[in-house]
Amino acid sequence: MKTYLVGGSVRDKLLGLSIKDRDWVVVGSTPEEMLSQGFQPVGKDFPVFLHPKTHEEYALARTERKTAPGYKGFVIHAEQNVTLEQDLIRRDLTINAIAQDENGNLIDPYNGQQDLKDKVLRHVSPAFSEDPVRVLRIARFAARFGFTIADETKQLIQEMILNKELDHLVSERVWQELEKALATPQPSLFFLTLRQVGALKILFPEVDRLFGVPQAPKWHPEIDTGIHVMLVLDQAAKLSEEITVRFAALCHDLGKGTTPADILPQHIGHEMRSVKLTETLCKRLRVPKEMQILALKVAKYHTHMHLLFEMKAATILKVIEALDSFRKPERFEHYLLAGEADFRGRPGYETKPMPEVDVLKQCFAATQAIAAGPFIEKGITGPSISESIRKQRIKEIELIMKAHKY
Repeated sequence: MKTYLVGGSVRDKLLGLSIKDRDWVVVGSTPEEMLSQGFQPVGKDFPVFLHPKTHEEYALARTERKTAPGYKGFVIHAEQNVTLEQDLIRRDLTINAIAQDENGNLIDPYNGQQDLKDKVLRHVSPAFSEDPVRVLRIARFAARFGFTIADETKQLIQEMILNKELDHLVSERVWQELEKALATPQPSLFFLTLRQVGALKILFPEVDRLFGVPQAPKWHPEIDTGIHVMLVLDQAAKLSEEITVRFAALCHDLGKGTTPADILPQHIGHEMRSVKLTETLCKRLRVPKEMQILALKVAKYHTHMHLLFEMKAATILKVIEALDSFRKPERFEHYLLAGEADFRGRPGYETKPMPEVDVLKQCFAATQAIAAGPFIEKGITGPSISESIRKQRIKEIELIMKAHKY
């Protein structure tokens, strides 16, 4: 029985990154032997065990054979005579098929170290094509590490697309990979990589159709809507670590992909089209509720932030209330971050001042401070209390906006 450190922990160590989780592969053992040594079994599909002290995962060396298309449908063989090389060849990428023995020696039968140096993502074997989730994973690694995909791997992915392998992806797995991709330093690379290999139009058609759609150069020097959304997404990543904010940034302009050609480069009414497409995307991927809510609100109201100094006080209050800001102030903060990312996601605007953010914060703070108590003391009762609060909030916003008129 021999144990080897494998996968992401070896890769990240070689890249000089911090290691969060360590995974081990066990060669020359059996489930019975693992149990006799105090390992706890986990997982139903293949034999994985938790170490009795460290609780790290130890998986018996295994081979897999595809029995049906898609994410599920593999027969796992974890026999005592499965070699380390046989286990590693079933992994997705060469950079993830490096093992380290108990003495720190590296076992690298598929030249993963060289691909790490060259910053290349390359499949280990044709078995890569048996799991379509790997297309999402490779795009996520491109976003995380800034690596490029090897030409032969691009070709293999394109063959998978022709064979409709991606049509079998389970929505939950797509969301899991998207969520991880949004957490990377430059999430735009995830989508650009998928587009490069022809997978974006299949997995995220709402995003794919944005590319090539023009916007008014006066406001958008980048012109292309797809490029704008990618810039906004990366700005959101710089402004916030919240996946909720980044997802909202991704969805805010989806409606521009369906703007009638005869009104381009204008995008009149794109906000409500963005709302509908965001609803479709969220339903398909089963996006968590709070992420859905913020994305829909940002899609509907992101333009209001840019037009703040042209709006009436009542409209500003309407936006604050629509976000449910008084009960969920964190959502209001996330809305501001997504709006700022939208502003900065244009060439030349990355460091420009955006007074709308501070002014909106002032409007929220002033309206939030207005309580029912003073009105009750004046003898106001029933529905009149809410109306009095609303009128006072509008007055406060009017004072703030008057002080910021240019």
